[in-house]
Amino acid sequence: MGSDSDFTVMEEASKVLDKFGVNHEVIVSSAHRSPERTRKYTQGASKRGIKILIAGAGSAAHLAGVIAAETTLPVIGVPIGSSALNGLDALLSTTQMPGGVSVAGMAIGKAGAKNAGVLAVQILALSNKTLHKKLLKFKKDQAKEVERKSRKLKSDYAANT
Repeated sequence: MGSDSDFTVMEEASKVLDKFGVNHEVIVSSAHRSPERTRKYTQGASKRGIKILIAGAGSAAHLAGVIAAETTLPVIGVPIGSSALNGLDALLSTTQMPGGVSVAGMAIGKAGAKNAGVLAVQILALSNKTLHKKLLKFKKDQAKEVERKSRKLKSDYAANT
C-alpha cells in the first residue's frame, strides 16, 4: 500500500487471504515517495514466490500501474478514498492504464480490498485444488448467509406489521 493509513482499507484483503490460508506480505511502499523501494520490491517478488500483487493507494494512485510496469505477475489495484474526491481520482488512476500495462481494478474502499483478496484466491485456485475447494465452500456459505438474512428480515417484518 502507498501509506500506512491505507491499512484500514487493505486489511480487508488480508482478512480474506488469511481465511483461505494464503501466505502474504503487507508492506508500505509509495510510487511517488519511495519509487526505488517499490521497484526493488516488485522486481524481486517472483523470486520470493509471490504469484499476485495487490496494490492499494489513494489520491493519484499510481502504485498499481508502477508495479504493473515492473513485473509480469498479475496486479490487482484497490483505489482508496483518501482524497477530496473520495477515491474517484484513485479509481481512475488505477483503472485507466495504457494498453499493454494491465491492472485489475477493484471498487473503491473496503469492498474493493475484500474483492481483491477474493480475486487473488480465484487466480491461485486455478492451479490449487485445495484452494478451489475452499473457494466453492466460500461461495456456498455466502449464498446461505443471504438466505438466512432474508428469512430474518421477513420474520422481523412480519412481527412489526
